[in-house]
Amino acid sequence: MLRTILGNSEVSLSLVQSRAWSGATAVRVVVEVHLANGLPSFTLVGLADIEVKEARERVRCAIQSSGLAFPVNQRITVNLAPADLPKDSGRLDLPIALGILAASGQLDGAALGAYEFAGELSLTGALRPVRGALAMALAVQADAQPARLVLPAGNAEEAALVPGACVYRAVHLRDVVAFFAPKAASDSGTAHPDQPPQGWSRLQSSPRTPADIGPDLREVKGQAGAKRALEIAAAGGHSVLLCGPPGSGKSMLAQRFAGLLPEMTDQEALESAAIRSLAGQFNINQWGQRPTCMPHHTASAVALVGGGVPPRPGEISLAHHGVLFLDEFPEFQRSALEALREPLETGTIRIVRATHRAEFSARFQLIAAMNPCPCGYLGNTLPACRCSPQQISRYQGRLSGPLMDRIDLHVDVAALASAELLRAADGDTSASIRQRCASARTFAHARQQCSNRELSGHATDLFCRPNAAARALLQASAARFGWSARSTQSILKVARTIADLAGEPSIGTGHMTEAMQYRRLVRPDL
Repeated sequence: MLRTILGNSEVSLSLVQSRAWSGATAVRVVVEVHLANGLPSFTLVGLADIEVKEARERVRCAIQSSGLAFPVNQRITVNLAPADLPKDSGRLDLPIALGILAASGQLDGAALGAYEFAGELSLTGALRPVRGALAMALAVQADAQPARLVLPAGNAEEAALVPGACVYRAVHLRDVVAFFAPKAASDSGTAHPDQPPQGWSRLQSSPRTPADIGPDLREVKGQAGAKRALEIAAAGGHSVLLCGPPGSGKSMLAQRFAGLLPEMTDQEALESAAIRSLAGQFNINQWGQRPTCMPHHTASAVALVGGGVPPRPGEISLAHHGVLFLDEFPEFQRSALEALREPLETGTIRIVRATHRAEFSARFQLIAAMNPCPCGYLGNTLPACRCSPQQISRYQGRLSGPLMDRIDLHVDVAALASAELLRAADGDTSASIRQRCASARTFAHARQQCSNRELSGHATDLFCRPNAAARALLQASAARFGWSARSTQSILKVARTIADLAGEPSIGTGHMTEAMQYRRLVRPDL
């Protein structure tokens, strides 16, 4: 806090650090509070959104309700720097209140410099959680000299998941004021009260415990072919399209797919949780668990890929390092489905608007499910299909060729007869399949440092070399069925995954034959 005297007027200035969002990046924001004699006013500048501007009333009431002195007879100017960065939400309430209290001499301004603050204030002075705490902690830890974080209860536990983060939890504005009171400041400028306030505590990072893998694939009766396809997809990171009549088990299979994926690494868990935290959807009880996002088929393109002003992550980013399950695949808007094409290839989504630009991670596995026709019973005897050829063609035509090209595994899920369903034996558990998939991924990463799905260009030619017989088989089939270059590359990657599951160093004709079975149209006989 800086005090100067100009003429007969005393001017006070304080600086408090916080963060604001630019896409998925937490940018440092300095809250500058200036107090001067003059007509009483409270001005807030620095490209603040409506929620931030409303902080003036929340801060005033919170300070007064906490039994502290609000400078009612002075001219208050609050600047949020940098001025060209949009700021939204109530996360800056606490920094603004602390800046006012420091400028008025009620806090030790020098002690605030080693900390970053975020939190919304209620009118009583209680702190309320805000979104993005874990992503904020990751951004702070990336600095050369990480600051200490002061966050509300609920946010502090979330931020403490970041290894090495120094996080303090505060319940009320009075707790923060008591910790940074002038009498508690040491010569080094860091607050060290003899007895911390009752609502103030430092949180320690705790080791991550293994996450629950969710419902078991063993609960799905029969469907050995579909289960095999899901195992291949989990081992290689491939996308899957499940096609079958209603009630055949497509949704059950998709909802259990995340349990087949290998356990998340610490870095993957942090990246996934940070995006969900930014969207306000992080649940600490699901820490380390791969997400499964299941948007309704009425979702718009913006809901899927993200957008808005300022840009926010969509469902594909919320499914980062997890699963995006799109049921009733052809019923989604055409624009929404086509927007998935680039993220499926690159693992990122770039949102560009006239005044905003943002990039969000979106490395997800797509599991789509659809019926073969509008009524769903194409190919069945009972009940029989009632759709005309034109209706079937129009329904399947909603999925474009470029989008189908990017889906590696096309799987028919046939309906089981009731007698077969009742006598079907239990299959492999999700845990056993997960172990096989993890072994295959470990094999692939040791060879190429990425999953088979992520191979591109020269890497595919280098690591997915079939033997002479398998190569000849692929060339003949590609010429016969007119497969595109992308489809051919996809078959090579799937065959490489099948070979990895078998522990084979090279791709043989058996691996290639199985991989080609998954590369076909929804109903090629139409």
